[in-house]
Amino acid sequence: MTTSASFTGSPFLSLHLLETLVAVLPVRDENGSPKSIVYGGAERHLITSQARRRAERVHARDRANAGVGPLVGRTTGTRTREWAMITARALASEHGWDMAEAVPTARAVIEATGLKFGDPGKPTVANLTKVLLFAPSDAGVRIAAHIAEQAEEIRPWTATYVAAQAATAKPKRGAKKAAESADPETTETTEGSDGAKSLPPLPAGTRTAVLAALAPRDAIDIALYGRFLAEIADSPNVDGAVQSSHAFTVHEAEQIDDFYAAADDAKLDRKRNALDFLDAADDAGAGMTGYQSLISGTFYRHAVLDRVKLRNNLRAAGMSVEEAEEASVAAEAEFVNAFVDAFPEAKKNSTASTGSLPALVLAFEGGRPYNYAAAFQRPIDERPPHKDDRGTKDDKGGEGPAGPAAVRRLLAHHVFVSDRRDDIISGRVLTYDPHIDELLGGLKELGATKVTSIKGLTA
Repeated sequence: MTTSASFTGSPFLSLHLLETLVAVLPVRDENGSPKSIVYGGAERHLITSQARRRAERVHARDRANAGVGPLVGRTTGTRTREWAMITARALASEHGWDMAEAVPTARAVIEATGLKFGDPGKPTVANLTKVLLFAPSDAGVRIAAHIAEQAEEIRPWTATYVAAQAATAKPKRGAKKAAESADPETTETTEGSDGAKSLPPLPAGTRTAVLAALAPRDAIDIALYGRFLAEIADSPNVDGAVQSSHAFTVHEAEQIDDFYAAADDAKLDRKRNALDFLDAADDAGAGMTGYQSLISGTFYRHAVLDRVKLRNNLRAAGMSVEEAEEASVAAEAEFVNAFVDAFPEAKKNSTASTGSLPALVLAFEGGRPYNYAAAFQRPIDERPPHKDDRGTKDDKGGEGPAGPAAVRRLLAHHVFVSDRRDDIISGRVLTYDPHIDELLGGLKELGATKVTSIKGLTA
């Protein structure tokens, strides 16, 4: 039985948000510059959906771990390359293993399951998987418990595996060159051989236990945001229930390259205590100077929750219909909270960006997702509206400040679409800006009901 057969509400929850940010840099490209796109013939600043989704996921997980919110007591996930080290630490702390044995054992077990690790000759990456793996946070503890329980079988297997791995390792650059110049009849080479085939296979029971530990199981954030693991073919992937768009400015990009000068405390102390002006002159100037790019603007962003997909994901994890329904309601409430409150933390201390609050949030149900980015294809002209001698507005001016102008455009777009789509259910709007609240009161049509809390955004 599928949850789609038992769920009778609107299958999609659409969320739309406008937020004004000043002198921030939430995401950067490989050169340290703000990310941007060209849309509607104008350059716009961009905050990627990846940055937003991670901020939302971590925000929800941290609240749950702190005993706050509807996900308290529920399983969440961790995305990391450090599962071998996490498992090793659990072996040491909970089962009394020495770390010198725990680390190679944990790595060997996880690697033999199918995950690739870094170069053993490079200590910084030797015990890290090559890809980030999103798995339930207790996966390392579960793997460690199995290793400890099956220690009599796993210890000799690990010794054999590590020895075989060393024997089949490719020679280093210098050794390989020497081997090429030696007598080919007496030199054994690994070229063309498959080293993995010569390694002893992981005991079947252990492989099953590792796959079960790494499986998505009932981790709520994996059901919401999904995961993809190509390295282990028989490890289940999850098509997430949340779709997120990139956030972009509703007007042309506004950027400043801010020059900064950082003081050297010790240098200033010497200057302050100098015995003559020549010593003081030698200590003139800043300790360090440079530039950083900062952006400002009003951003539009959108996300949609597929309620049926969320319930199906949780059912696939082993939940009953009733359990999946209860967990889905909690997950939806926390997702909406994170969508409104979470923010990428890049440069948060120097820009206070994480303290921003949205100017407007629009939420509504529908039979399909609805993205309103088209409302801002024509960039907002922030010049003041022009009035003729009679005080009547004409087309010579702009729309005024981007925040209120974007609110008017978004809600007008929603009313227009709602009149043509029977599946859209009248939505809810939330604002944290008193000027926007005043504006909402003056609009003839909102296409939504005003609410005063995040909880009010969910039906």
